[in-house]
Amino acid sequence: MSVQRILIVEDDPAIAAFVQTALQREGFETELVKRGDMVLARVEASPPELVLLDLMLPGLDGLDVCKALRLRQQYIPIIMLTAKDDDVDKIVGLEIGADDYITKPFKIRELIARIRAMLRLIQHSTPAASRILRFGSFEINIDGRTVSRDGEMVNLSPKEFDLLVLLASNPRRVYGRDTLLSNVWGYDYMGETRTVDVHVQRLRQKIESDPSQPRFLVTVRSIGYKFDP
Repeated sequence: MSVQRILIVEDDPAIAAFVQTALQREGFETELVKRGDMVLARVEASPPELVLLDLMLPGLDGLDVCKALRLRQQYIPIIMLTAKDDDVDKIVGLEIGADDYITKPFKIRELIARIRAMLRLIQHSTPAASRILRFGSFEINIDGRTVSRDGEMVNLSPKEFDLLVLLASNPRRVYGRDTLLSNVWGYDYMGETRTVDVHVQRLRQKIESDPSQPRFLVTVRSIGYKFDP
């Protein structure tokens, strides 16, 4: 099994050393970048399996780095590290393409658990059957991790893709937000269901002809969501 490489983007020397040492002990290969304006070049030169991205960085802040990575269609999971325990910062990060976030100070075991859960779900997001899902001109290629609508590719983040695949693989089944958190993110978010809502909103912007009146991703009042084929 190949060693999984994590790109750590963190300018605080103590936190960077702590996280890097812990991840290496867990068997990950790591690379450290201390400035936001250095990230794109490093990702393009040698794409990692996952990016740990601090919010406050010199050169280019974490939000701008995250946005730039997604605009360049980098299908790499991004976990944002933030010292700001503010829902606005969390939501903005999710809206521009982060797959997850963790607030400083954090427990290293929780960070490692989130990394492993995300990598595991990226690798094994679906069973072997039904590798291509088609709904009219809308197509989900599970093996290739691609989505197209009317022949045009739709750029999704890893978590957007996993959420869409889960819902579309079980059409008309209603999923509660807590169930979606458990199945897509792989661990207990302790009620932070806003994460699901933000990802659904982002998906609607990308796959629906009219996001204000969704055709596929339907809200089930007071419960959660379902995929209507």
